[in-house]
Amino acid sequence: MQAKETLFADLMQGRAQQFQVPLYQRTYSWADKHLKQLWSDILEQAGLLESAEEKGSTHFLGSVVLAPSPQNDATFPRWLVVDGQQRLTTLSLALAAIRDHVADTAPVEAQRIDEQYLINKWKSGNDHLRLLPTQADRTQFAGHIRGSLTDQDTGSGVTTAYDFFRKKLVEADDPAAPQDVFRIEQAITSRLTLVAVTAERGDNVHRIFESLNNTGLKLSQADLLRNYLFMRLPTRGDHVYETYWLPLQDSLSNDELEQLMWLQLVLDGDDRVRRQDLYTAQQKRFEDMRTGEAQIEEYVRELHRRGAHFRRLLHPEEEPDPTARAALRRLDAWQAAVTYPALMLLLDRRERGKLDSAETALSLAYIESFLVRRMICRVPTNNLNRIFQAVPGQLPRDVPFTEGLHRLLSSENRFWPDDAELRDKIRKAPFYQYGRWQQRKLVLQRLEESYEHPEPVDFAAAQLTIEHVMPQSPGDEWLRALSEEAADDETTEELHARFQHTLGNLTLTAVNAELSNHPFERKQDLLGGSHLELNRRIAATEGWGVREILARADELADRAIALWPAPLRGVGRAERSRDWQLAHQVLAALPHGTWTSYGDLAAFLGSGAQAVGNHLANTPGVVNAYRVLTSEGKVSDGFRWATPQEAGRDDVLTRLADTGVRFTAARTADPAQRLTADDLAALLASTDDDQADGEVIAQDGTAGAPGEETRAERFFRQLAADDSPETVEAVRGLFAHWVALGGWIGHGAGHVTTSANLMLGKAGGPGRGIWPMTLYPGAGRGGTAEVVFQYLAAREPFTDRALRAELLTRLNTLDGVDIADGKLELRPNVRLSLLEKDRNREVLIETLTWFRDRWEDRSTS
Repeated sequence: MQAKETLFADLMQGRAQQFQVPLYQRTYSWADKHLKQLWSDILEQAGLLESAEEKGSTHFLGSVVLAPSPQNDATFPRWLVVDGQQRLTTLSLALAAIRDHVADTAPVEAQRIDEQYLINKWKSGNDHLRLLPTQADRTQFAGHIRGSLTDQDTGSGVTTAYDFFRKKLVEADDPAAPQDVFRIEQAITSRLTLVAVTAERGDNVHRIFESLNNTGLKLSQADLLRNYLFMRLPTRGDHVYETYWLPLQDSLSNDELEQLMWLQLVLDGDDRVRRQDLYTAQQKRFEDMRTGEAQIEEYVRELHRRGAHFRRLLHPEEEPDPTARAALRRLDAWQAAVTYPALMLLLDRRERGKLDSAETALSLAYIESFLVRRMICRVPTNNLNRIFQAVPGQLPRDVPFTEGLHRLLSSENRFWPDDAELRDKIRKAPFYQYGRWQQRKLVLQRLEESYEHPEPVDFAAAQLTIEHVMPQSPGDEWLRALSEEAADDETTEELHARFQHTLGNLTLTAVNAELSNHPFERKQDLLGGSHLELNRRIAATEGWGVREILARADELADRAIALWPAPLRGVGRAERSRDWQLAHQVLAALPHGTWTSYGDLAAFLGSGAQAVGNHLANTPGVVNAYRVLTSEGKVSDGFRWATPQEAGRDDVLTRLADTGVRFTAARTADPAQRLTADDLAALLASTDDDQADGEVIAQDGTAGAPGEETRAERFFRQLAADDSPETVEAVRGLFAHWVALGGWIGHGAGHVTTSANLMLGKAGGPGRGIWPMTLYPGAGRGGTAEVVFQYLAAREPFTDRALRAELLTRLNTLDGVDIADGKLELRPNVRLSLLEKDRNREVLIETLTWFRDRWEDRSTS
């Protein structure tokens, strides 16, 4: 190879020649930020020319790697652009924009630019273009160079770049200085330097490409594999590209295409390959098989065929069979991407005629049931990827597909809960605290659909949320009714905690805010007028307590068992060990300076306080078992160490003090340090979602149709319904101060209950920016500000625990706020009514300013 510094003019001028972007290159992808940076560099160099600083330093733009084209000949040199096509394409479009900008006022100059840099005057067809992009960009690029662009050719990245330069030239044009545009031309052609690396015939161009792109990770795994494939198709490349690859590329995004390539490997039996290793793994398979052009073409053809299957998983509306379409929609709503290997295999078998419609529907029902039953029964999801990746390789060969899938998913290490466990968990487990919000909602939707109402609800249009019939914050009437059902060894509060989040106490409604924590008689009136059968059946009961919740749970369990098929019988299940493993996990996660009660742990598990106590007393080695106390914060009279070795030299109170638990004068644990069942659930909750409700947050707070209530208006309407005018005005003032600090207010999309995030950074959706707290209207309980320590722990610079601790300390200087140190791993709440005090508002604004400064220090370091 030879390398030398050159200019765009030196590279492109001279005799007729052509620079060809190979099929294996990705399409033109420079975005607005790249174009703006280039334009700034061009203007800087043009300014040096204007000030006669001809000898000023040029600007280095990057490298261009060239190799002789297989179509090369002595009279018309052709070069493959192995690397640098983005730069060459952009500069060519900039010169085309300059040519068209001066075409009317300086036609001779326009023709000069055209012939020097853009075309081969005496050639025709594709040879007329001095730069020949890859096929996906060729029509749009050629249209701009030849001036023959049609309306159908617009909308591409190439057109966007050309339009960008046309706009910038108009902005820069000064009638008093007509030479300015030609200084810009000169800056592009003679002031932007390139390093041209030229390979010789016989050099391994693919290895050159790998060294430039794979190690630097400038290209995705899909890009690298595509490049490899078409480098291996020297004679069949055009046909394969046009027939199979281009339609596939047009139907899927680059990320989706990469996922499909990974799935193809999994379907071919490589169930251990990671997606980030896709390129290396597939390349190794080809080279081990000594693959030729025919095999590469067959691979791309098969990828194209399976691409149609994959689109049905991404866009279920494209599935023609109505039963299968409904099932795929539910799996898509569940966000069940882990099931794709099994679903792709299912669709492949159906296309090959090995599955009919009924077998397809039953297979989909098994997959859905496997997910739903595990979620209801709180089986951890961490091995789902491994389970479904193994399906193509482990599916029994000696039985039909549907029977084999049922058998495989029923095997004992898959943990598919049976009817008995499902019924038990529906009665006892805190359904509301497990799974994603859309999964919980989907379970209730399916249960509603099981009543087969003659006028079914349009769930896509209905703004439904999950409502607790017995409210999360019960009033005196609710507590009095519950007290009549509490056993002697259980407080009313513990009974409430045990049943409030169970499925029998939950429903769907569009009037969540109106229901709030009203007495049951008021809720009956509202639920009785509902179109949902779930609600009308609740309204038909005389009262609502534990007995009614359990009766409804049994009814829903009957429907769930009918909806979601059971696993095959005769396999060991070990349900209890899994329940206690969950207890062990959450106890091991207790933060320093916290404790919990038997009732709280029982409510979290869906068990009973006595069963929890018996298990802890008789199970050696349970981490932090001694930090489970009575609801009053006392060591239980029946507490004992499981083994003498565990007791050691210290008594329980000494151990608790060593872990940061404080005690009152009455020698009871500080109630501020107690973790409730909800806190325990938060300890093990995933922080993958930015919002607890998973909804995209909007910067401007706007809603849909003109005249519709905005999200910001909805938030303040709901806040004013439950808080004083002084609190509402204090929150408005807080938002104004936050915006003045450079932040913005992100409002949740919920139509029934919304939220407001104090955001910093980029707007637009989940995963962007950072926020210290989320504000919620009270829904009958008073508005709160949730301090999101748990989320901050995964966001720089607050991954540093000392910074989170300082945030906690600053918040604790507000009057009426006392957040325990152990809540640094959680999302504690602060009442918004505290902001009515002038001092509290001042302290909070100072704290938020400190937060903003710490984040900006990280952003600029």
